[in-house]
Amino acid sequence: MSAEPDGPEGRLRRLTTIWSRALFPVTSTSLTRTEFEEQLLPLARRLSELLRARSFDADAAKAVGAALVGAHCTDPEALARTLDCVDAYLVLYCGEDGPQDELRIRSSRLQHAMAAGYAQALRERTLAEQEAIAQAALRAQGVVAQALHASEARFRAVFEGAAIGIGIADLDGNVLQVNKALLRMFGLSEQTLRGRRVQDWVHPEDAPQTWRLYDELVHGDREHYHVEKAFNRPDGTVLWTNLTVSLLRDADGDPQYQLALMEDTTERRLLNLRLRYEATHDALTGLPNRSLFFERLEKALGAGEGQRFGLCYLDLDGFKTVNDSLGHAAGDRLLVEVADRLQSCATAPGEMVARLGGDEFVALTTGPGTERKVDELAERIMNALVTPISIDGRDLMVRGSLGIVEGPAGERTAAEVLRSADITMYRAKSAGGNRSELADPEADARAITRHGLTTALPTALERGEFFIEYQPLVHLGDGSVRGAEALVRWLHPQHGVLGPDRFIPLAEHTGLIVPLGRWVLEESIRQARAWRELHGGQKAAGPLRINVNLSPCQLSHPGLVQDTVDILERTGVTPDALCLEVTESALIGADDDLLKPLRRLAEMGVDIALDDFGTGYSNLANLRRLPVSILKLDRSFTQGMQQFPADPVDLKIVEGIVSLAHSLDLAVTVEGVETGAQAEQLRILGCDTAQGWYYARPGPPERLHDLALVDATG
Repeated sequence: MSAEPDGPEGRLRRLTTIWSRALFPVTSTSLTRTEFEEQLLPLARRLSELLRARSFDADAAKAVGAALVGAHCTDPEALARTLDCVDAYLVLYCGEDGPQDELRIRSSRLQHAMAAGYAQALRERTLAEQEAIAQAALRAQGVVAQALHASEARFRAVFEGAAIGIGIADLDGNVLQVNKALLRMFGLSEQTLRGRRVQDWVHPEDAPQTWRLYDELVHGDREHYHVEKAFNRPDGTVLWTNLTVSLLRDADGDPQYQLALMEDTTERRLLNLRLRYEATHDALTGLPNRSLFFERLEKALGAGEGQRFGLCYLDLDGFKTVNDSLGHAAGDRLLVEVADRLQSCATAPGEMVARLGGDEFVALTTGPGTERKVDELAERIMNALVTPISIDGRDLMVRGSLGIVEGPAGERTAAEVLRSADITMYRAKSAGGNRSELADPEADARAITRHGLTTALPTALERGEFFIEYQPLVHLGDGSVRGAEALVRWLHPQHGVLGPDRFIPLAEHTGLIVPLGRWVLEESIRQARAWRELHGGQKAAGPLRINVNLSPCQLSHPGLVQDTVDILERTGVTPDALCLEVTESALIGADDDLLKPLRRLAEMGVDIALDDFGTGYSNLANLRRLPVSILKLDRSFTQGMQQFPADPVDLKIVEGIVSLAHSLDLAVTVEGVETGAQAEQLRILGCDTAQGWYYARPGPPERLHDLALVDATG
């Protein structure tokens, strides 16, 4: 239980509290004041006991003073505050029952003894600390001496045993010390190397900043630098190194020595050069490859004002035939021989030949006068291919198509120049090959546009960018609308509306013509059904029919018949509402396998029209075996009829074709009717139907409905 506030223990607690408050501010301790007070309580209790003891115990009082030192109360103020507190409060709180004068005398003696014990303990502690410091200093001195010795030994071991070269020189460049690795790298003796000066090691391959960095270091303006540097060996070879030079300062921070660390990179450099060569040269021919050629071309295009360039892009004609017939080994030998011949054509300064891959080569010439030089280079290249090349006992005639690009530097990128050369080369190849062509910006633009359209075709169909316009087919006898030809258009996001002549050849080339043609067929047949439903109550001359063009690719596609049947059944349209137009050129020399799908469609009731009749030079007798029911006469035969009187020769030709067609039970449709005189003359000649701008331009399906409605209602 806790003591009463006014009892002996309570008074002792108040004494301790007063003492702790006086002493805590000048005590170096991690305790809180409350914890510190608890630490003083036993000492206060001991003083209270000594105050009331029968005999005076000086040693016990000294022990209390020494305990204060043990509690880290070592500040000069600590003893004074303790004595003041004991003098003022010890008798007051701990000696109420005794004679006051004797107790005060006893308190004074206790204070003297406490002070003596405090001083003695403080002195012993100070001596102990001084001794500990002295011992620590001696130990540290020994450790430093040992460390210095070990450090010097380690430095010597590192210096002598290092795999990299190490050299020390003064700030004047005099070599003072070198290790064995450096001696081996240079192939010199230590006496010879130590007699050299750093400035003697200038090499032609030094980077421009090498000696500027050296001067900055020896003048104290930089602490170190790192460069790749070459040195001449006594045997005439070159030593390549990674060189790091550092500045060594004295204790005052003043520059004193320079330390060089050298790593021998000669073999690595030779390997890198070899790898660089292999990475930039063609493994088969040894010519620069595409990568190196692009570097040289970009450098030429980045030349200053007034500089020009000329480029020849060569592709061998018929090289695939050599590979296919004689094998790839023979093809490789042919390429090597061609490369040697081309290399001999480009020997002037600023000229180079490279192999881009396969059988494609390029030759580059640079300088101010490339307008003339590139033509001469192209002529040398073409002449170099004239002589046959002997492969496995066979003399092979080698021909090539050459595209030439010439112009000022700085106007185009390397990719643009090479693309222009590539396009020009293919233009030469398309013209028959074994020739050269000069780049034409307009032809390049057309080719680039064609390429862009080709790549955009697949997604255009998915995005619904195609639509169909319809041009009426008019009966020449009574002027009634009998149907329409479906003409597909492309609403291109950048180029606007494109006619079929712009994209149908591209679709045929890529094979997209099959899904595109299927889409056109289905959309057109759906429109035919819509027209028939609209005209169901009208007195038209007959049901409107839709004409859809078939490309040669569609004609040979195995799914043509089934696709057509499926679409007709799905839309609920009878076969007689459909006419498929096939160009005459697609059927010239057609065998029975090619004609079989058309015969099956004709047997179903689908009309087959022979489009552009008269342009394919077909044998008229072949008309008997073709499953066609309509001849579409090409507009070239009727252009002479646009004015009155008509060209008599054209009249005779058309009259003969119409007579022949009717004798074979074929109807005749004429394209490109543009004047009334032309239409009247064709009616007189017996043509059945016609289409052209005279009647209507191609347009939306609503326009055809309106024309047919007007015709049906009079």
